[in-house]
Amino acid sequence: MDLDGARVLVTGGSRGIGAALARAYAAAGADVVVVARSESDLRTVADEVGGHAVVVDLSDPAAVEALVPRVEADLGPIDVLVNNAGVETVDMAAVIDPADVRTATRVNLEAPMVLTRYALPGMLDRGRGHIVYLSSIAGSSGFPSMATYCATKAGINGFVAALRMELKGSPVRTTLVAPGPVDTRMWDAVENSSSASTQSVIDRLNLLRLMPKADPDRLARRVVRATSRRTRHVRTPRRLSANFMLGEASQRLTEVLLVGVRLDPSDTRVDGS
Repeated sequence: MDLDGARVLVTGGSRGIGAALARAYAAAGADVVVVARSESDLRTVADEVGGHAVVVDLSDPAAVEALVPRVEADLGPIDVLVNNAGVETVDMAAVIDPADVRTATRVNLEAPMVLTRYALPGMLDRGRGHIVYLSSIAGSSGFPSMATYCATKAGINGFVAALRMELKGSPVRTTLVAPGPVDTRMWDAVENSSSASTQSVIDRLNLLRLMPKADPDRLARRVVRATSRRTRHVRTPRRLSANFMLGEASQRLTEVLLVGVRLDPSDTRVDGS
């Protein structure tokens, strides 16, 4: 996909991976729209990349539903939707605040699905589009004290797997990004404020050298390259490739079983009333 002049909307674009993605897409010639709730940081990133800032709280369902229509009315069609915004949780399921469960579910899982619902019809009509989803290694492997976060990322993995089959033969493609820890303030907060149980898990994985921290700018460049080449996965660290492959084995089987089945991504159910 030619990114020169393409309009790219990046959620969670005020810092960390989102800011790195904004810079990388802008470097590829894209017109970048960054979305987040922290206005000051967001406008700094938008100014840096010569893009646009849209202040939105993605835990607000009404704001999520209005986002794509608002951006397309003000700035024009979205060519690439990058669902990057995310909320980490590091509390045991027995003690986590129910409000945190709801917020993580809305931001990590519900918002990307709803934004896809609003962006996809226009992409299909225009015959051009790409949607990126930031998942995590936690989407294919459960980790103690991160049950809520793992559930939301596993949900994204399942959503994208089904969506990819729905879009087969259409001009719209998807990329699922599944990194381990990334060297951002979010991961620093996980390491510095976690419980003793969470810290024990982190210490064990670090001891085994299985979870090196990825550089956000390098990850962002890989995501942009995957968008340009319409590659379906970006995974890191590569030393855990077996984990990713095994996690997707059943999905590959489903794809094989459905070879030759024609699907219409705009199809609607039959009214049985």
